[in-house]
Amino acid sequence: MTADDAMNAHFSLAGNHRRGVRRLCRPTLPPGPEDIRWRFALRRRKEEPAVPPSEVPDYEAATVPPDVERLRNPPDRKRFQITWIGHATFLVQVGGKNLLTDPIYSECCSPVYLPNLKRVAPPGVPFEALPAIDGVLISHDHYDHLDRRTIRRLGDEPHYFFPLGITNWFERMGYRNCHEADWGQTLPFDDLKIHCVPAQHFSGRGVFDRNRTLWCGWVIEYAGRKLYFAGDSGYSPLFVDIGRDYGPIDCALIPIGAYSPRWFMHPVHVDPREAVRIHRDVRARQSIASHWGTFRLTDEPLAEPPIYLKKVLYEEGISQNEFVSLRFGETMII
Repeated sequence: MTADDAMNAHFSLAGNHRRGVRRLCRPTLPPGPEDIRWRFALRRRKEEPAVPPSEVPDYEAATVPPDVERLRNPPDRKRFQITWIGHATFLVQVGGKNLLTDPIYSECCSPVYLPNLKRVAPPGVPFEALPAIDGVLISHDHYDHLDRRTIRRLGDEPHYFFPLGITNWFERMGYRNCHEADWGQTLPFDDLKIHCVPAQHFSGRGVFDRNRTLWCGWVIEYAGRKLYFAGDSGYSPLFVDIGRDYGPIDCALIPIGAYSPRWFMHPVHVDPREAVRIHRDVRARQSIASHWGTFRLTDEPLAEPPIYLKKVLYEEGISQNEFVSLRFGETMII
């Protein structure tokens, strides 16, 4: 997708939005859940694996016991304390606030139990060990990012931040602290600024609601320091714009999984090579891998994404410490 394509291909966002019709960038999207071609196609396109199979071990989730005391009492509230819980779920702590990104604690990332979408790694921080959550950032409404069962457990005390069109979903649950944002909009949250930034993805929780809500990434800003949560996205020139408008970024949480087969997934999911491009585009000093190793969503081996990431970093001459994949339950302070 070229920059001109991204600027010129638009559609009107359907749905009942208080701010009226918005104009959104439209990628070339794969079919919806009613037509998962890469599972059922009679003639599948053959692709060379990104990493030779001999170099990819059997998957075993790497976990560490969370430092619960540090989660309850972060040692430096001026810096970002980031703990990977799994998939796109991070506990982000800064400025006295405890934030969750796209929280999912359910055993299955679908509206009904499906064995093939069962969690393959337990949450890095047990739900009962979480500190009191002040805010929740939602990137879009897919079931592996907006999980009703987890939102029910969190309750209506946290403030919920999400892109256009999702307010009705929360209001039907009786929740009050709802903050809906368009791309480019900033939402104040006490001493924090929450910036809604573009992504190249799609939305929908069923067959008939495709693209009726928006999708996004988020930049959290506190005392001049910035964390970027990319959510879910294909590669796009939009990341250069994010780097120009909000960079340099102190820490970026960038997806590296659910990318194969590329002929099908590339418009909406980046692979590790594109994730490294995003790291550079947004001018991140440090990046952390997300969206891998928790659910088996696509065709690549579960253990492949971080190995592929290390390969790309080596080829690009970037320090392995500059873009890391955490263990479940592991914490970094940046």
